Amino acid sequence: MCSQRRVVDYGLAKQAVVRAVRSGRTSAQDVCDAQPYLLRAARHAGEPTERRCPLCEQENVTNVTYAYGEGLGRHAGQAKVTSELVEMAHDYDEFRVYVVEVCQGCSWNHLALSYVLGTGPPDLAGQP
Repeated sequence: MCSQRRVVDYGLAKQAVVRAVRSGRTSAQDVCDAQPYLLRAARHAGEPTERRCPLCEQENVTNVTYAYGEGLGRHAGQAKVTSELVEMAHDYDEFRVYVVEVCQGCSWNHLALSYVLGTGPPDLAGQP
């Protein structure tokens, strides 16, 4: 996606949760707890993937993407599809995007990725 910056991948945290469930330290009920709103967002605004749910392994997970930022107004906190984010990235200064993977079968949900989009200045890592 255009101009993604300050990307945070939560894959290691996801692996730790899955390991905890498989080892019996955590119950599946504790992590398969998607709220009805999130399940509805997955059904109506989510983007299907080819990745199997790491817990039930019966269904593919769906990515649900949310955008948050001071300048977004009514768009803040709503589920968005990629095409909307591309348009918003050109229209707004800076906002944070959160991608949650959701299994509509067992209600697994986990924050997968976050990043910043917008027309704001690029991050200048290593600059004085």
